[in-house]
Amino acid sequence: MRADPAVTVRELRNQGGQILDRVIHGETLTVTKGGTPVAELRPLPRRSLAAAELIARAQRAPTVDPEQLRRDIDRVLDQSL
Repeated sequence: MRADPAVTVRELRNQGGQILDRVIHGETLTVTKGGTPVAELRPLPRRSLAAAELIARAQRAPTVDPEQLRRDIDRVLDQSL
């Protein structure tokens, strides 16, 4: 089991913006005080999109030719694997 990277309370106070940027980009951090873990910073779950937004996005998406997609995949993948 891997331990989450740790930041001290002092680092959190002095570099709060940079530390939160790490969390925003998906990192989970353990906050320590005097070497003892006291808190965890982790990204919040992303909100789900409403059905209307999902439908609108699907309607704006480009059409995909499945045969051309297969040819493209076959061209770039090593078929001997």
